[in-house]
Amino acid sequence: MLYWLLKYIILGPLLRLIFRPQVEGLEHVPDRGPAILASNHLSFSDSIFMPLVVKRKVTFVAKAEYFTGKGVKGWLTKMFFVGTGTIPVDRSGGRAAQAALDTQLRVLRAGGLAGIYPEGTRSPDGRLFRGKTGVARLALESGATVVPVAMLNSDVVQPTGKLIPKVMRVRIRFGAPLDFSRYAGMAGDRFVERAITDEIMYDVMELSGREYVDTYAVKIKNVAAAAA
Repeated sequence: MLYWLLKYIILGPLLRLIFRPQVEGLEHVPDRGPAILASNHLSFSDSIFMPLVVKRKVTFVAKAEYFTGKGVKGWLTKMFFVGTGTIPVDRSGGRAAQAALDTQLRVLRAGGLAGIYPEGTRSPDGRLFRGKTGVARLALESGATVVPVAMLNSDVVQPTGKLIPKVMRVRIRFGAPLDFSRYAGMAGDRFVERAITDEIMYDVMELSGREYVDTYAVKIKNVAAAAA
């Protein structure tokens, strides 16, 4: 209930008025049934603006720590993630990736829309990085189509580290759905999962116009952190 109140009554109309989202290809998002929205990840605000323009509820997952913070900041953070339809995932025991996939699989099997960032983290420099194969495994195990999504300028609207976004038009582009039913029953085959993931990332690259780097974004971040 909080999700719909925020989206259509409390925050959504105000955000639409201020940031005037410009959306292309929204007709590619199915009106019903399971689908995976696979997007590049440029800014914290991606999880606000992308669900804002989709009529249906989009479910993301996030680490459980976002829901257990103390004080006013912790409460506001929790309310933000609850209000945006985000589901907490326990990262303990080194099973964060599998827990996230299991959660999204339940969403898809219930006929919902699952939002996922195949890069696994925000881009450190605006380029598009190699996708992790979890998105392919999710598509194979659920049978859902994958809709590639390009956030075109959210890194300009709200750069990493900036709390207050710039007042400017947000631009988002949705691509044609990708059907991987030809690979049915092949979940767990790492070569198939890599091929599917690369196909998804290619479409995101084409939609976004961003330079593609065949390296995981987290590796680039770790190298930068070590150098610092």
